[in-house]
Amino acid sequence: MRLYTYFRSSAAYRVRIGLALKGLDAEAVPVHLVRDGGQHKKPDYLGRNPQGFVPALEVGGQVITQSLAILEYLEEAHPQPPLLPKDPLARARVRSFALAIACDIHPLNNLRVLKHLRGGLGQDEDGVNRWVRRWIEEGFTALERMVEPGAPFCFGDAPGLAEACLVPQMYNARRFGADLTDFPTLVAIDERCRALPTFQSAAPDRQPDAE
Repeated sequence: MRLYTYFRSSAAYRVRIGLALKGLDAEAVPVHLVRDGGQHKKPDYLGRNPQGFVPALEVGGQVITQSLAILEYLEEAHPQPPLLPKDPLARARVRSFALAIACDIHPLNNLRVLKHLRGGLGQDEDGVNRWVRRWIEEGFTALERMVEPGAPFCFGDAPGLAEACLVPQMYNARRFGADLTDFPTLVAIDERCRALPTFQSAAPDRQPDAE
């Protein structure tokens, strides 16, 4: 497997966590989202992923795009250890949590949106950062109430799909200075995850393209 990745991309970070939790190896192929005008915009990469996003996972000559689709593929192709619980309702709850991050929080603070805020809408860095913090903090308000009360992780005794999405978003929250005071449960789960070798190996600063 080859993972097209960028060290700071939270979507790629999710997949790195999923691979680590599964104990799977993938060759990292860095795709710099800023250098050279954005390597994800070059024809050779667009040939693999027409959207021009990272991550993309190449398996046996086939390319899978979108981080949650990649994580679902890993779960189906390599079911042990699981990223999702067995019970259908419990699986749906975990997916709801993951999708709240991947579909509702993250898209509002990804690179292309921030570039448009700066360029197309003329926002300065303070305005951009306030935008990011506003949507992260609103999203985390809901996530704090969605997790399983009293559990060490989001929905039980072991990390999985929910944590693969949460930890990268917490990384973004800290990067942009979001106020995490009202989210003690999320902060505690994030700390437990980041103490684990699987999460440490996937961290942005541990990647070969880290700057």
